Amino acid sequence: MFVSEALKTNSANHLEIGGCDAVELVEKYGTPLYVMDEGLIRKNCRIYKNAMDKHYNGNGMVLYASKAFSAMAIYKIVDSEGLGIDVVSGGELYTAYKAGFPMDKVYFHGNNKTVGEIELAVDKNVKRIVVDNFEELKNIDRIAGEKGKKACISFRIKPGIDAHTHDFVQTGQIDSKFGVALENGEALEIIKYASTLKNVSVVGVHCHIGSQIFDLGPFELAAKVMLEFISQIKTETGIEIEELNLGGGFGIKYIPEHDPIEYDNYIESVSKVVKGICEDKRIKLPYIVMEPGRSIVASAGITLYKVGAVKEIKNVRTYVSVDGGMADNPRYALYQSPYDAVLANRLDAPKNGLITIAGKCCESGDILIKDINFPKVQSGDIIAVMATGAYNYSMSSNYNRIPRPPVVLVHEGKSRLIVKGEDYEDIVRNDIIPDDLV
Repeated sequence: MFVSEALKTNSANHLEIGGCDAVELVEKYGTPLYVMDEGLIRKNCRIYKNAMDKHYNGNGMVLYASKAFSAMAIYKIVDSEGLGIDVVSGGELYTAYKAGFPMDKVYFHGNNKTVGEIELAVDKNVKRIVVDNFEELKNIDRIAGEKGKKACISFRIKPGIDAHTHDFVQTGQIDSKFGVALENGEALEIIKYASTLKNVSVVGVHCHIGSQIFDLGPFELAAKVMLEFISQIKTETGIEIEELNLGGGFGIKYIPEHDPIEYDNYIESVSKVVKGICEDKRIKLPYIVMEPGRSIVASAGITLYKVGAVKEIKNVRTYVSVDGGMADNPRYALYQSPYDAVLANRLDAPKNGLITIAGKCCESGDILIKDINFPKVQSGDIIAVMATGAYNYSMSSNYNRIPRPPVVLVHEGKSRLIVKGEDYEDIVRNDIIPDDLV
C-alpha cells in the first residue's frame, strides 16, 4: 500500500510512522508538519556503510549529501552511523560545525564558493574542498597561503554522461554549470595547473552525473570514464590520484511505478568495474567515496496537511486544497515531481476518483499532486504526502509570507521536535523600516 517501509496502518485505521500515530502528531504539532523516521534513516545509512565495507574492503567512505536535508539533528545521526557528509554552502558547513560534526569527515562542494565560504572551510579544516573552476582554485590557494595552511583538494569533473533524468538535475554532461570538462581538455589542464601551486595538495577527482537515476549503466560508465582519466593523469603528469568520488544520484520510490536499484547491488556492480579497470590499467585502487543523500532520507519522511476547501468543477477537475503547498514542497512546481499520498485519518476509505491536491499559495502552479486516485475527502481530513524527507524542508521558502513548518523526528513511538516551526514574528524579524519612512 505504501511506497515507504516507514509507514504502517495502526489499529485506529490511522497512518503510523516510526510507531507514532499521524493523527496524534497533528494534534500535538499542527499542520503542515514534516515527519522523519529515525529508524529508517539509520537503516539506510547502515546499508551504504556495510556495502562499502564489503565491496571495497573498507577502503572508502560514504558521505551523506546533506543538501537533501540539513539540520543539526540529522548530522548527529549520520555521524553516529559512521558516515561523513558533503556540504554545498557556508550555511550547511556552519550547521554541521555547530552540531559538533567532525570536520575531518566533511567535503565541501559548490560551483561558486564565495571567498567567505572558502575562508570558513579552511579555518574549520574540512577534509576536502572539491574545486569547481580555475577562479576558485586560485582563491583556495591564496586563502590557504594567507592562513599558513595547505588545503587538500579534489576536482569536480564532467564525465560527459547523459543520466536519463530531468534536464534540471543532470550534471555530468559538458553543458552544465558544474565542474570542468574532459572533452575539451579543461580537466587535465586545471590539474596540471594545481600541481604548480604551493598551498594546495591534489588528492582526488569527483563526478556526479545527476539525480533520481534508476539505471546501473550510467554509474558504471562514470566509474570507467573517471578511472581512465586517473590513468591519463598519471601517464601525462606523474600525479597519482589517491581518491575517487563517484557522487550520488541513486533513485528512490516516490510512486508505486518506480523501481529503484537496491543500493547494495549498485555498489557491488560499480566496485567490479572499478577493480577491473584498476587492474587493467595497472593503477592503484583509489580510496572510494560516494554521496547518497535523497536515498538516505527521502523515504523516511512524510508531510502531513489538513484539508481546507474542496472544489469540484464538474467534468473538469476536483481540487482539494491543503494548508501547505509549494512553500514547503516546491518540487512539483519545479520538476513536476511525482508523489503518492494517503488519507491519514481514514486509511480504509475506498478510492472514489481523481483529485488534484493543491496548495494555498497564490499561484496556479501551486500543486502537490495532480490527478491522484483518492478517497472522498472533506474539510478537516488529514492528507499525508509520502517520501518528502529530501528536498522539501531544504527547499522550503516563505513565499506569500507563509511560515515554514516544524520538523519532527519519530522513533519507536516517541516524537521529538528537531526544527521549530516559524510563526509570524519570525516572518517579520529581519524587516527594517527606515527612519525616513516613519
